[in-house]
Amino acid sequence: MTRPRTAVLTALLFALFALLAALTAGPSAAARAAEPPAVVLSQKEGGKGGTLTVSGSGWQPGALLMLLICGQGEPGKGVVGGTNSCANTDGRAATVDARGAFSSRLPVAEPPKPCPCVVHVAVVTGPRGAAAGTDTVDVAFTVAGHPTAPLPAATGDGRLAVLTSARLEGSSGVLVWFGAPARREVVVTVGNLGQNAVKDPVFEVGGRHGVLSPQYEEQQWRGTIQPGRKALVKLPVELTAGAHGDYRVSVRYGGKVLVEQPWAVGRPWGVTLFWLLLALVVPAALFRIGMAVVDRVRPPEARAPARRRRPRRGGTPAPASGPGPRPASADAPTAVLPWFTPDSAPSDNSPTTKGRS
Repeated sequence: MTRPRTAVLTALLFALFALLAALTAGPSAAARAAEPPAVVLSQKEGGKGGTLTVSGSGWQPGALLMLLICGQGEPGKGVVGGTNSCANTDGRAATVDARGAFSSRLPVAEPPKPCPCVVHVAVVTGPRGAAAGTDTVDVAFTVAGHPTAPLPAATGDGRLAVLTSARLEGSSGVLVWFGAPARREVVVTVGNLGQNAVKDPVFEVGGRHGVLSPQYEEQQWRGTIQPGRKALVKLPVELTAGAHGDYRVSVRYGGKVLVEQPWAVGRPWGVTLFWLLLALVVPAALFRIGMAVVDRVRPPEARAPARRRRPRRGGTPAPASGPGPRPASADAPTAVLPWFTPDSAPSDNSPTTKGRS
């Protein structure tokens, strides 16, 4: 009895220690997940040819980072002109370890744009850094001997560029088979390559057939695209009624065509079927109407001809019942059939081929 009790007590102690460890590690893990990514430099100033150590914490483990020295940049405002203002050839890459930290040596180089300069750290691939969604951090740095100039004034509405191939989504209903306008949605991912945010951009969407120029219609997309960010844009497009054949859908922004997507629209065979049925039904209806009109304008005697009485088997017609003219006697001349002449009409005394010996 002592050994089972000892085993049970040991198992309970292990479970208690595991629970305490989970409770202790839980808040620290949550704190690390909520901690924003941070970057620390070993020095704030350096000359061309020197090196500095860039360290960081609070990044997602396994992420691949890009480290650059950029001009025309300030922390919190980003880099004017994007990576075009950075010393890309002297950049370095770093991988975040399991604790969410990294450390790398970066050579000091002169960027193509004047200072104020920053050390630009951005996620290239892998999980994004920080729970808040921040994947870029800029830290102020001074390049000794490099020209300095004020930041350019913010002008323009940003520059949008297509990052992925466009596609058409949606399907046509039954009415399109009978000539209703075909509708689709153009889905494309665009990125803001400018220095300013783009808010509620207005795109121009149009479709063209053959060599004809497209007829554009303005479509406003609701949302804001920050500099260096991307967004999935869906724009509706509609063709004219009865349109069929090979079309090309174009999306234009700022007078520049961003994307063209082919669209094969099927023929509305329901319209053809309708005209075929109409070609059969209308003549039949006109014929019935014409026959009804002819039947009404025809004289009554021609409409209902007199019925002839059927003669009896012996050859003598049945007497008429009721008042009226009496039947003709046997001496009266018989009526001559129309396909016999009076001379060749058969008589009752004429010989026959049967019945006589």
